[in-house]
Amino acid sequence: MNNFMLELTRIMHKASLTESANEQIQLVVSAITEAIDIDVCTIYRRNANNDMVLLATHGLANRHPIIIPKNLGLVGLVAQSKHTVNLTEPAEHADYYFIRQSDEEAFHSFCGTPLVHHGEVIGVLVVQSRKSVLLGQEQEAFISTLSSHLALLVSALPLDKGTMSKYNLRSKGLSGASGTAIGKIQLVKSERLMDFPDSHAKDPTHELAQWQQLKTAVAAEVRRERNAVKENLGESLASIVDVYQVLLADHTFGDKVESYLKTGLGLLTAIKHTVRYFSDLFKSMSDPYLKARHDDMDYLGDKLYQVWLGKSASPPKFEGSAPVVLIGNQISVSDIISLPAEQLVAIVCFSGAALSHIAVFANALGIPAVMGVGELKELNNGEQVIVDGNIGQIIRNPSKPILREYRLLAECQLQIDQQLQTLTHKPAITSDGIVIELFANSGLQADVMPGLHNGADGIGLFRTEIPFMVRNSLPSEEDQIEVYQHVFKAYAGKPVYIRTLDVGGDKPLPYLPIIDEENPALGWRGVRFTLDNLQLMMTQLRAIIRAANGQKNIHILLPMLSTTSELDKCIELIDMACLQLTDEGITVCRPRIGIMIEVPAVIPLLQFWYKKLDFISIGSNDLSQYLLATDRNNPFVGKLFDSLHPAVIHELKRIIQIADDYTLPLSLCGEMASDPVAIMLLIGLGVRRVSLSSSKLPLIKWIIRSLSITASESFAQKALLLDNAAAIRKLGYATLSKLGIDINNIQA
Repeated sequence: MNNFMLELTRIMHKASLTESANEQIQLVVSAITEAIDIDVCTIYRRNANNDMVLLATHGLANRHPIIIPKNLGLVGLVAQSKHTVNLTEPAEHADYYFIRQSDEEAFHSFCGTPLVHHGEVIGVLVVQSRKSVLLGQEQEAFISTLSSHLALLVSALPLDKGTMSKYNLRSKGLSGASGTAIGKIQLVKSERLMDFPDSHAKDPTHELAQWQQLKTAVAAEVRRERNAVKENLGESLASIVDVYQVLLADHTFGDKVESYLKTGLGLLTAIKHTVRYFSDLFKSMSDPYLKARHDDMDYLGDKLYQVWLGKSASPPKFEGSAPVVLIGNQISVSDIISLPAEQLVAIVCFSGAALSHIAVFANALGIPAVMGVGELKELNNGEQVIVDGNIGQIIRNPSKPILREYRLLAECQLQIDQQLQTLTHKPAITSDGIVIELFANSGLQADVMPGLHNGADGIGLFRTEIPFMVRNSLPSEEDQIEVYQHVFKAYAGKPVYIRTLDVGGDKPLPYLPIIDEENPALGWRGVRFTLDNLQLMMTQLRAIIRAANGQKNIHILLPMLSTTSELDKCIELIDMACLQLTDEGITVCRPRIGIMIEVPAVIPLLQFWYKKLDFISIGSNDLSQYLLATDRNNPFVGKLFDSLHPAVIHELKRIIQIADDYTLPLSLCGEMASDPVAIMLLIGLGVRRVSLSSSKLPLIKWIIRSLSITASESFAQKALLLDNAAAIRKLGYATLSKLGIDINNIQA
């Protein structure tokens, strides 16, 4: 074979175009036999009993379901050994297992390779020949390489073509909003900008005029959507739509479109390239919140395309009153508000991120959402589906036993939701009377209000990057003031912790000089970057202080510090900004100053810095990544990331002890604060203030009110004696269960 990688690409691409999973897998085995000139190709899949079930074959007789018992046969040998087995005369091998009525005795060679997904052998790929010859090295390399790609496909397939292919068809995605629901599918079909073929235009002036008309039409469409949401669902949800008005009105987006038009591109092609440019910018970021903003760009691009086609404001029509699950590539706000609130029970998106705008919307509505399930084929309107937002999964055509279990789960969830609603404006106070402050994380004007709605005591982390990233130039001081004033006004009288710009590395600003770095996570980012761009930091500090307008509850968080000189320089700039504004006749209240503890090197330096700081905030996501040398977004090592790793919790204990020794107010922000086991651990270690996603506030408040300090401290002490995260989590589940908190019903 001259180029097996080219052949591999051809096979996988052809498979992706087929209509069903069974057709995909059958096409693959047939294509492999042709590609390497072999007589038989068979794919086995491990089932719940660890038996190997034949999924598809080209060459073997398949008169009845073929199942090889656990660890038996050469297939079992491949699975156990976890490497390729290549031999002749398989019937003479000690591990041979005869499969009746398969006609396999006609084949005198065997080469099997494991299909490995997330570190587990989920199946085996086998090729066989009538000739008694070993598979050649190049052919063996081909199937070994192909097995890595096949593992992704096989992991999502049903176990056989019989009953299992008709019932309980599971598709995995990402949890966008927790909860479970059962309803009838309503497909939402929309035109996608990225499917539009590239084109050029003869008259750029005409295209520019069309762009202005289109922009005006879409702006009007977005305003109509916002007004409809406000009328039907209230102002807090309507504010989620504001992000599209901001993106559309921002001159940076328009300038980029116009620059492409001037090169001779057609209007839709220019828009497509612009959307892709900003979408890719967000996708490249490691921060999950910022990464998810690419979904907003894609949505805006599709909205522009649909209005251009004249298909705006045309939500699907619904008949009857049965519970409805909206499923499609892009679910729009119009689609959501076209249904009575009591009829819409869940949302499923083929694409999208767990923190995308539709996920935010679903959380605010209190319905489950599953994002990024991939392009599902053979869906039918009216088909029954279970949406499990707790684990990010949907189950199509569920069997009666599965339906029964999920209905019981839904009843339990309803009881919990009703209980959570009663706690919204009650304090997060343990059963023995200790108050835990719960703050919300935010980064968009649109998601400021959900935190208040869910009873947040303040903003524990406001990310300031987005206004900088959706532009072709730095936002002015006045531009920034407008953003910060919105947050400060909404949380008037409550503490707000606002993080200075954390860009560089994986979050570059395209209009500033960002160098290519071999390891950006350890490079020029956070205050390292802003201190090298003093004018940028000075403008932001002035904007924050001016927007505060003398309020005493504003806190400035400094990210990614690692040296004393960095801290001293930041404090000097804050004092300079206060002095400048005072001289300009502006009312000033010096903000409280604190640091994000993300770099482990900062921990021993706290004993030297405590007099310079008003507070500290543990950034659990980055601190855990740096301590574990693990990128949680890397699919190869992400499974190693766990904030309950003993190394992490022992360092947290050290930080908390130092803060206590020096009477330094401490908080923790990050996903750790929304983990039921972790919140119990943190309370047991002495943390009394955490900041988390606003959608998780009610659940964590409920858990806290069910805990006691005594039980939490006892768990923490036991956890500190364990050497792995799995054991700590198991102990945590058991402890929560003893306290009457059913972990199966509160997973989010």
